[in-house]
Amino acid sequence: MDNYQLIGEQLTALLEGEHKMIANLSNASALVNQLVSDLNWVGFYLYDPELDELYLGPFQGQVACMHIPLGKGVCGVAAKERKTLVVKDVTEFPGYIACDASAKSELVVPMVKENGELFGVFDLDAPVLDRFTPELVKALEEVAAIVVKTID
Repeated sequence: MDNYQLIGEQLTALLEGEHKMIANLSNASALVNQLVSDLNWVGFYLYDPELDELYLGPFQGQVACMHIPLGKGVCGVAAKERKTLVVKDVTEFPGYIACDASAKSELVVPMVKENGELFGVFDLDAPVLDRFTPELVKALEEVAAIVVKTID
């Protein structure tokens, strides 16, 4: 799919009226996996404030790391800093956690509720270098924002 702005529109329609977290995270990861080419992992890590770590949520792809401490790996750093991280080549990211040897590039979007509370991260891996264009990053940040708004 080349017209990434349609992803947000399709996701909004898909999730309309649904507020169950697992259902929405599952369908969001499935939709993005279906519509965006050259991805090998699409999913969510959710924040556990008691343990100050991320734990594996719904996803599409190979088996994955189940716990990621805040500040560790791309997901942990994005969550701690609450900023989107685009990694063109995962071998150049200090402290990269290799869950899937075929991943070459990664995008992680932090998901923060309206009250400022960290919900988790939206994580995408690609089997090619430099997969995440600015247009795609913007569309996937919108996906994360849409999903967070649907969670009760």
